[in-house]
Amino acid sequence: MTENSTDLTVLVVDDDFRVASMHAAYVDAVPGFTALPPVNDARVVARTVAETRPDLVLLDLYLPHVSGLELLSVLDVDAFVLSASGEGESVRTALRRGALAYLVKPFAEKALADRLRAYARYRRLLAGGTHDQVAIDRARRVLLVESEQAPATAAATTEQSVLEAVTAATEDLTVMEVAEAVGISRATAQRYLSHLAQTGQINLGLRYGARGRPEHRYGPALS
Repeated sequence: MTENSTDLTVLVVDDDFRVASMHAAYVDAVPGFTALPPVNDARVVARTVAETRPDLVLLDLYLPHVSGLELLSVLDVDAFVLSASGEGESVRTALRRGALAYLVKPFAEKALADRLRAYARYRRLLAGGTHDQVAIDRARRVLLVESEQAPATAAATTEQSVLEAVTAATEDLTVMEVAEAVGISRATAQRYLSHLAQTGQINLGLRYGARGRPEHRYGPALS
């Protein structure tokens, strides 16, 4: 059980304890994520995954005793590969065996943080129920983030994330609920929500709260 039971838990697997600790610290710095104690011995990874049931594993490829590619074949868990190798065959094999992302070490903290936030959105988009092809394709695209984006591209990505949070929700959301879902400030969420509502991409409605005060809520565009 983590300190915050609503956090997504992440297991870092790397035989270099200093690198593993650094990556675990990167994870803990992202709201909504908690790093489990890192594992440095590949031989105990399967048992640790079975015991701790992490949501995501950050897996190095070059490990003593058992390679990361071998572990990808047997671990029934979402995984990102973090490797010093960008060799095409390793990348293709990792993706073929189910890696949701492949980061070449060393990388900036922001690169991992961006992908963790994308992973959280991916999880939300595919949470519960049955999904049509549009929703499935949207969820897959969410994982394909770029860590170093031009400002205009970053703004477009944020707007898309706000739109996805609203359309994927099971009920209309407040500004604060959207901000928390996307991981942005309330003011930033309000700016994008206002634009999306004005352009007809989402619907703006009013709901009266317990104190009788109207509250703006945002939902999918009315068909």
